[in-house]
Amino acid sequence: MPRKLAALAVAVLSLTFTADAIGAGYGTRTLAQGSSGRDVRALQRYLDIAGYNTTADGQFGPATRRSVMAFESAEQRRVNGRASRAEQRMVRARAASAGSDDSPSVTPTEKGYLDGDGMAVAPASAPPEVRAIIDAGNAIATKPYKYGGGHTRWNDSGYDCSGSVSYVLHAAGLLNRALDSTGFMSWGERGRGTWVTVRSNPSHAYMIVAGLRFDTSARRATGNRWSEQMRSATGYRARHPEGL
Repeated sequence: MPRKLAALAVAVLSLTFTADAIGAGYGTRTLAQGSSGRDVRALQRYLDIAGYNTTADGQFGPATRRSVMAFESAEQRRVNGRASRAEQRMVRARAASAGSDDSPSVTPTEKGYLDGDGMAVAPASAPPEVRAIIDAGNAIATKPYKYGGGHTRWNDSGYDCSGSVSYVLHAAGLLNRALDSTGFMSWGERGRGTWVTVRSNPSHAYMIVAGLRFDTSARRATGNRWSEQMRSATGYRARHPEGL
């Protein structure tokens, strides 16, 4: 075959493969780093909804591989970062059920508020445990974010997201040992609480306490972990302490 015709044949074949990938149906092929197309975008969306923070750009890069590996680990699958057809169906099923354990519950008759310094103030009707959580939250509200902080010792120089949640729950006598964000996904009682709700996924954890958000990510906007502004709960599992 002449060189030009051979090159043209390779180009046409490459375009055909690219078109097939872009139009591939969900769950019809194994997806791995380097894959792209509508099915990759769908996988990324399902992963994000299921609680594995993932950007849906249609490109299977290192970040998506990490999300797949986190999913595989949580589901006790072989951890290789390659989404098989069966795993893609599992991700879709988990996304479909995400939020089903987040049924509405009773809300407090009173909500807390932030004072002039941005610290949380408990409402008069708050139970002692809620007051203890808020007092502990105020104590570490302005401490820096520190990866792993609060996991090897309660009094630390800084705290990460799950370390912050662990610290305040421990101060209220509701937690004996620090948990990571994945651990909080099965901690306590299912669904939202009346006074306290812990929202978590494999990569992040935060709390709603008496209508206030206690969250390391709030520090960028408020300068501390407290905020009166809520955030989307999509992709997070809701759990709460018994009786609260």
